[in-house]
Amino acid sequence: MSEIQSGSYAGDVDVKTAWTDLAKSAAAVLIDVRTKAEWAYVGVPVLDSIGKATIFIEWDDFATGAVVPDFAGRLKAALDQRRVERDAPLYFICRSGNRSRQAAIAATAAGHTRAFNISHGFEGRLDPQRHRASPGSWKAEGFPWVQS
Repeated sequence: MSEIQSGSYAGDVDVKTAWTDLAKSAAAVLIDVRTKAEWAYVGVPVLDSIGKATIFIEWDDFATGAVVPDFAGRLKAALDQRRVERDAPLYFICRSGNRSRQAAIAATAAGHTRAFNISHGFEGRLDPQRHRASPGSWKAEGFPWVQS
């Protein structure tokens, strides 16, 4: 196997592609890397209709903004618990696609061969009025989610 270049991963995909693969591939997994605060106050993706559950692993700490230590170890533990193979498609999602890209890179460096970033994330990028839920995001495209 060739050495993984810094910054490499399987690539960016749009939310529709991720949803389709999550629905069709028994091995595909969705991993939400936002913070606990985002999960609680913004909402979370729901995969019940396709017989799956989202994995939640924070990439960074809400209070400090610092990357939470040992992401790769926490990811491995969560995937091992669910018996997910290293070649399974892993779809990482965050608010807008930035942290999830970093998580996909980290997963690739840890040996996962198919780590993808959902390019517009759960809420998308800011629009000119500084609002989210922009086109291409999980919420704006109408995929299932709940808010507590």
